[in-house]
Amino acid sequence: MTSDNLKTPTVALGTWAWGDSGETGNGYFGSPLARAGLEEIADKAHAAGFTLWDTAIVYGMGRSETVLGQVLKRYARSDYQLSTKFNPRIAGPGDDPAADMLEQSLANLGTDYIDLYWIHNPADVPRWTPHLIPLLKSGKVRHVGVSNHNLSEIRLADQILGEAGFRVEAVQNHYSLLYRSSEHAGILEHCRNQAIPFFAYMVLEQGALTGKYSPENPLPQGSSRAKNYNGMLPQLKALTDKLASIGQSHDAAAPDVATAWAIAKGTTPIIGVTRPRYIDSLVRASSITLTSDDITELESLADAANVNTRGFWEQEM
Repeated sequence: MTSDNLKTPTVALGTWAWGDSGETGNGYFGSPLARAGLEEIADKAHAAGFTLWDTAIVYGMGRSETVLGQVLKRYARSDYQLSTKFNPRIAGPGDDPAADMLEQSLANLGTDYIDLYWIHNPADVPRWTPHLIPLLKSGKVRHVGVSNHNLSEIRLADQILGEAGFRVEAVQNHYSLLYRSSEHAGILEHCRNQAIPFFAYMVLEQGALTGKYSPENPLPQGSSRAKNYNGMLPQLKALTDKLASIGQSHDAAAPDVATAWAIAKGTTPIIGVTRPRYIDSLVRASSITLTSDDITELESLADAANVNTRGFWEQEM
């Protein structure tokens, strides 16, 4: 942990889908992406003040990091923050797999330091957490966090780092209207009490909460998210209709309201950005103030949908 505090934005920019091949129907998201479009996204994002980019070495097995690094070359390094992740599940056999993976991420991203470096999953917390300490001491990592960890694992990681004078500076878990396990397990409360920023990923459930998709207009065929979400779209209609209704009163749309809900819950949503217009959505979401009645009704409709969107890589919290 460096002396400077982690600058936590209202919204972080997700690039998971940037790891797709770029061809429709080929990849986890099935999102067609072009370099010019991604550069336009970056320009709009930076003009709007959104400058923290979240990626991971496993997103497209390096492709997301590489594409992001190429796009961000147009800016001074001090103008943006990079968030990426060490993944124990693909750790190599070397003496220090975490340092090796960090070097690969640095090369992919074209930088000499990472602002926020995460342990991506809680595989063997006592083994892997200490590997963050020399990375912090080297200056190649400025701040560290843990992702997909439950409360006891977060506390254990914090204890291990604390013995070396550092701490868990951020937590990143799946958190949305449809998946509030981190709230029910007390993780959000712990983060509030310890002044730890909580980053929420899959806030829009990979598009299922945008209102764009329906049984008549399903998610892109051939993508993993289509397999995961298309079957539950009928159950989500009442919720997405309500999101859209609230949005209308704010000159906004359903995804803007879902993002505003995550902000209202005290989290920093990580929103995937694959179109320039998505930045406009983030601007709108940042300005929406939901009432307590709005939040209660949205959560009630989400509970009534009775769907389970826990990812295959996620443990029960």
